[in-house]
Amino acid sequence: MQESEAKHGDESPLNNLYDVKSSDPRSELIDRSDVSPADLAQIGRLMKALANLRDTERAVAAAASRYMALSAQDMRALHYLMVAGNTGQVVTPGMLGVHLNLSPASVTKMLNRLEKGEHIIRKVHPVDRRAFALEVTQATRAEAMETLGRHQARRFESAKRLTSDEREVVIRFLEDMANELSLSNAAWAEGDAGSRAAAPSAGQDVNSG
Repeated sequence: MQESEAKHGDESPLNNLYDVKSSDPRSELIDRSDVSPADLAQIGRLMKALANLRDTERAVAAAASRYMALSAQDMRALHYLMVAGNTGQVVTPGMLGVHLNLSPASVTKMLNRLEKGEHIIRKVHPVDRRAFALEVTQATRAEAMETLGRHQARRFESAKRLTSDEREVVIRFLEDMANELSLSNAAWAEGDAGSRAAAPSAGQDVNSG
């Protein structure tokens, strides 16, 4: 094994890019003065586990897109329509656009593509005859259920193996982390590349020039 490869073994900081000691060695982001070394190591393992889950989800999503020959956005649309069908909900193009945060023109383009591929059908809305109701074709539903759907259902087995109290801890943790990471807590996310470029750099006098 080459020396450079050996440095990337299990003990390398690069094996866990989300470890606090590696990503914030000078405590510029996190005050961990009251966190014990054991707790710090455990939190690092937790962050790595979350990263591993994200990597797995991305890999599964990419594999599903390749298998179905559809984009990630197309897959999200089909999932939404399948859940709607399972629960007896009627979905219009406008509702799908809101769910996917797409413009009407983009929704129409996507629906044309999915209809051409025989993944969806457009029917006259049962109440508003001027609107369309969207449904997934039986063939696409069956294929998705027996492949990606059956694979994604394995998540349930992990949750089932926890006790009720353990699930409550996980729920509380995930909801709390989602709240901490919400963009409502990130003023920098409200701007764009142009506003960032126009902002004064650190140490620059805003009145100079």
